[in-house]
Order: sequence, then structure tokens, then C-alpha cells
Amino acid sequence: MGRVQLLVEVLQRVQRRLSAADQERYAELFAPYIKGDAGQYIYHMKHEEVGKHLQRIGEDMAYLLSELKAGYTSEAAYQVLERVFGEHFQFKKRKVLVKPAEKLSASSLQSPDDLEATYREKNGRGYRGYVANLSETCDPENPLQLITKVQVAPNHTDDSQLLVEALPNLKARTDLDTIYTDGGHGSPQADAVLQEQQVEHIQTAIRGRDPDPNKLHLDDFTIQLNEKGKPVKAACPQGQTVSVHTTVQQKAFVAQFKTQVCQTCPLVERCPARAGKRDERHHLRFTLTEMQVAQRRRRSREYQKEGRNLRAAVESTVRSVKCPFPAGKLPVRGLFRVTCMVIGSSAVVNLKRIHRYMQAKMKAEEQQKKTSEQQDCAQEGTSISIFSFVKDVLAAFFGQLQPQRLLIGW
Repeated sequence: MGRVQLLVEVLQRVQRRLSAADQERYAELFAPYIKGDAGQYIYHMKHEEVGKHLQRIGEDMAYLLSELKAGYTSEAAYQVLERVFGEHFQFKKRKVLVKPAEKLSASSLQSPDDLEATYREKNGRGYRGYVANLSETCDPENPLQLITKVQVAPNHTDDSQLLVEALPNLKARTDLDTIYTDGGHGSPQADAVLQEQQVEHIQTAIRGRDPDPNKLHLDDFTIQLNEKGKPVKAACPQGQTVSVHTTVQQKAFVAQFKTQVCQTCPLVERCPARAGKRDERHHLRFTLTEMQVAQRRRRSREYQKEGRNLRAAVESTVRSVKCPFPAGKLPVRGLFRVTCMVIGSSAVVNLKRIHRYMQAKMKAEEQQKKTSEQQDCAQEGTSISIFSFVKDVLAAFFGQLQPQRLLIGW
């Protein structure tokens, strides 16, 4: 729904929940909103009048919230009215002001029929509803790949949050050791859980700008971690290895490279390690977050050099799960029902894959059996031919002796 249409629809539902006496008492206030449905209300509204209509709606909502508080606070319609008023309006010096559209939260109500759906912009396009995140196996040695995890959340949920929630369960059920994702799943929170679960994270891309190719960056250095995920050693691209220490403020880490080696290095002009004012050694300072991003970028770059993308197949899986629903739209509302639909569709995708795998396996076994039978028949035919040849030779030989009777056993 559009903004005005949503607010008018909320007012209409509040009016329907009032007692007959209250409907009569507030008949004049509700009169402009109940002449038709919410769509008809905005149909007759001119574009330049939107601000005026929003201001009137806000003032009417504020009045109703005050008037109906005593008798209707437990009603769902009143609670929705209270929510949308707080999302679209604000009080300033006891005056109702309309919030600018750009100030509306992504978690603001999108429909009075779906209180959990949210708003999200992606690649310049707006989406309302929910986001589904699928995990599936991708080991090339698997005879078939299956969906192992289905997550559904309001669509303003960050991808990295879904990864954090899924990892412990995936690790416990599947002995997960490596996970491949796109660039949206990386975050410091995800790095901490990945370290805890001992799972390697490989992203096909990294959020943010690409680093300057004419300079060296932290991801060009090899950093060794201890069992707690803290850096202990760093090696530069030329192979000089030094220890890593925390800074005096204990907020970052520093690796101090030998001046004699750095001064003769061909990469010194491009290197981020610089000589200190008091200490002539070349210092490379970085935070834990910067190191984690650098490591993810390094793994991503090394993976891209292999020339393959194991994550790409999941795009086809997402399409398979969405395929039963026209235009990718589910016929239900609410997080619970949407989750049930996505899980059900994913289960069907798995069953189809298992069915195709079993059919292919049975077909291969039948073909192998048929080939084996043909080989057996060929060998039996050869034996019969040899038997006939020997029989003919013996018959010719004994025929020359002209015996009365012969008993030949084979």
C-alpha cells in the first residue's frame, strides 16, 4: 500500500471495531474515510494535496488515540493505530507533524494484514515482505546436493545476521567446515561465530570499494592467528616475518618490520607499513575488524584464481523454490505462514532431487545388469560353437572306424 492508503485503511478498521455508540459519536471524524475503500480515497486525491491529507489524518489519529485509550487498548486495531501514528507522525510543541518519507523506518508497517513484513531497497528497487535464505551442500564429490537450511525473516534483516543464526545448527547437523556466500554475509559478528565454530568463510565478493591495485594493502600480508583468533605473526609479500603486538591503547595491533630489509625492498613505495618518527622500524597498524575484512578479501581473491564458483548453483535452487509461486509471490501473510510455505517448497525440491538420483541409479544398475547378461550370452554362444566343432571332429574320426554304437559324454 501507499502511505495515505495504508493510514486510511487503518482508520477504517478502527471504525469497524468501535461499538455502535462510539461509531455514532465519532461519525463526523470518520465520515471522509469511510465513503469507499482506501483505494477509492486516494483515487480522488490530487498529488499536490498529499501533504494536506497526511496532516489531517495525523491530527485525527492523535485525537482518536487519546479518546479511545480507556476502552480499546487491548484491541488489535487500536494497537495498529498506535503503531502507525508513531511511525508516520511526531509531536513537536504539542503539535502533530508529518515525518518526511525518507525518515520512515524500514521496519514500519507495510500492510495492516501483515504486521511483520518490512521494507527494503536493493539495487535501487524497493521490496516489501520477507527475505528467505537457503543453504545447500556443494561438495563436488556428493552424488547429489540437498538444501540443508531454510531461514525466513523480515526483509530488512541483514544477510550476515542470518549467517550468524544458522552456523551453530549447520555445524551440529552437517559437520560443516567451509561455507561459500556472496558479499553480503560478511561482518565482524559473523567472523566471531565462524572462528568459534571453526568454519572457513569464502565470499565471492566483498562489500565496499575495490582496493587500489597500484598499492599494497593489508590483505597482501599473511597474518597468523592463535587459537583465540588474535594475530601473532605477520609476513609481508616479500617474505619478511615478524611478531604482532597490541598497541599501547590496546585498541589495535602493530607489526614492526626491520628497516634494513624494508629500505631495500622493491615494494617499499607501495607498502602501507611506514617508518615511525621515534622508532625507525616500519610499522603496520590495523584493528581486528580490518584484519578480518582483509582475510576475507584474501580468501576471496585466492578462490577466484581457482576459476570456479561453487556458490553459483544456489541461484538455481532459489529459483526452484520460488517456481511454484506466480511472480514469486506467496499466497499467505505473516512470518510463520511464509516460513511454512518456503520450508514446504524446499522439501519438495529435495524430494525431486532424491527421486531423480534414485531413478538415475536404478537405470544405471539395470543397464549394468543388461550389459552383464549380454556378455554372459556371448560367452555361452562361444562355448556352444566350440562344442559343435569338437562334436563334428569326433564324429568324423569315429565315423571312419564305423562303430556299432558310441556314447559320448560332454
